[in-house]
Amino acid sequence: MKHTPLILSIIAFLAAATALVLTLTAPKNHHKPVENADGIQAVAGDIVYIRLDTLMMQYDMYSDLQSAFEAKAQNVDSDLNKKARKLESDIKNFENQINKGLLTRSAAEQQNNSLQQRQANLQNEAAQKQQELAEESQVLINQVMYAIQSYLESYNEEHNFAAILTTTAATNVVIVGSPALDITQEVVEGLNAEYIKTRNSNKKSE
Repeated sequence: MKHTPLILSIIAFLAAATALVLTLTAPKNHHKPVENADGIQAVAGDIVYIRLDTLMMQYDMYSDLQSAFEAKAQNVDSDLNKKARKLESDIKNFENQINKGLLTRSAAEQQNNSLQQRQANLQNEAAQKQQELAEESQVLINQVMYAIQSYLESYNEEHNFAAILTTTAATNVVIVGSPALDITQEVVEGLNAEYIKTRNSNKKSE
């Protein structure tokens, strides 16, 4: 029997977030400039950008959710492979009995039908698990993107940038940009501080 193992769908985050552009407005007072390592500041009214792939690699929420998802996907794959190996073993045993003439025609037909049904059930289960993992992966992406967008909306109320763009190595929305307009690191720090606070609060309530 040929067994096609479950292909794990590890989160294709960048493919789902390639064109995210957040155009945000805020009140006109208390605008806080963002200073980069060279001391140059992005100020209110600037169009700034975030390196999304860098942000995701450093965002604790994404890391935690991804780790949990990958562990679940590996468990699913392990379970399906275990069932497939057992089925393959039973098929070989059945073939040996046939070759040695140890089964009547009626018994052979019954076992053959049973093995074919098990194989079909396993294939259906693998397809169902793949679909479930794909849906969970998309929900995970949606959760992370919602957290990022919610944070940036609040963040921009303080800074009043004209627009906040996202760029990645794959999309190059920003091909060339001044480092002064790159707010990635400050956003990462703010997101992680907010996430850690929420995570700790949830642990206390458990």
